[in-house]
Amino acid sequence: MRIGPYELKNNLIVAPMAGVTDRPFRMLCKRMGAGMAVSEMVASNSLLYGSEKTKRRANHEGEVDPISVQIVGADPKMLAEAAKYNVDHGAQIIDINMGCPAKKICNVMAGSALLQNEPLVAKLLEAVVGAVNAPVTLKIRTGWDTHNRNAVRIAQIAEASGIQALAIHGRTRACAYTGDAEYDTIRAVKASVAIPIIANGDITTPEKARYVLQYSGADAVMIGRAAQGRPWLFREIEHFLQTGEHMPSPDVSEIHRVLLAHVVELYNFYGEHTGLRIARKHISWYTKGLAGSAHFRHQMNRLESVAEQHAAVDEFFAEQAARGLQLRYLDNVGLEGLAA
Repeated sequence: MRIGPYELKNNLIVAPMAGVTDRPFRMLCKRMGAGMAVSEMVASNSLLYGSEKTKRRANHEGEVDPISVQIVGADPKMLAEAAKYNVDHGAQIIDINMGCPAKKICNVMAGSALLQNEPLVAKLLEAVVGAVNAPVTLKIRTGWDTHNRNAVRIAQIAEASGIQALAIHGRTRACAYTGDAEYDTIRAVKASVAIPIIANGDITTPEKARYVLQYSGADAVMIGRAAQGRPWLFREIEHFLQTGEHMPSPDVSEIHRVLLAHVVELYNFYGEHTGLRIARKHISWYTKGLAGSAHFRHQMNRLESVAEQHAAVDEFFAEQAARGLQLRYLDNVGLEGLAA
């Protein structure tokens, strides 16, 4: 998988997710097998450039290449300025958001709302491509609603405008995140253009990744929500695509190690006050499905210090380890041994 001059180590990409794909999460996913990770979107409004939030989103210190930054907006000049700003601050690939279904984005005619205005799409793409000496990519949905699936036309506009890769979420804007992703439109887009196509939506397992790649003909897959609390999903998919066999799932001790390293990076990146609060949702994702996790998550959200949060995580995983030892003991002894 190549985007401009950048050869990715594989065709597995972390989807941009607002409030999730910050630098700690991107770096973690890359360490665990992702070939590229796209940043959470940065608004093109130049007034935001001085904010702490924007400065953090433009912070790529220590991040493995290539560094892809997503921008969102509806004004060609402002979007071009946002692209230049981010390239000046370390972005190596600029990604344009025309897929976000959120009302606050669509209400200002940005994100997936732009799919309704194909002439404006062309102007925006041409403005950004012409503004930076870096590859520009685009993320879209299949259309505005099920009666207006125009991804093929948008893809052709994108290719003509100089876009170097196109990611497609297999839902319309109206579908938001409900229902099943459909891959027929992605397949049609792949057949209509020569640029790399990245399939996105409902890719939750190694088998699903292989199916989507084979069915759609896409060059890569993009994974978002399924990687929340499961960053090792990328290495599992890569191994399965290469060998046809499954890697062993991470044991509880590895989940504990990965989680702790992640939350420490969050504390360091955001500072303890904000990092503590952002860590809560990640801890919830990591522990989902483990014994007693619902009660643990409820208690976790009440803790107000890094030390308390760290200690609670350690205690929870110590209980998981003890429970595992007890289960293995019962398996070995058996009911007859207990009765004796």
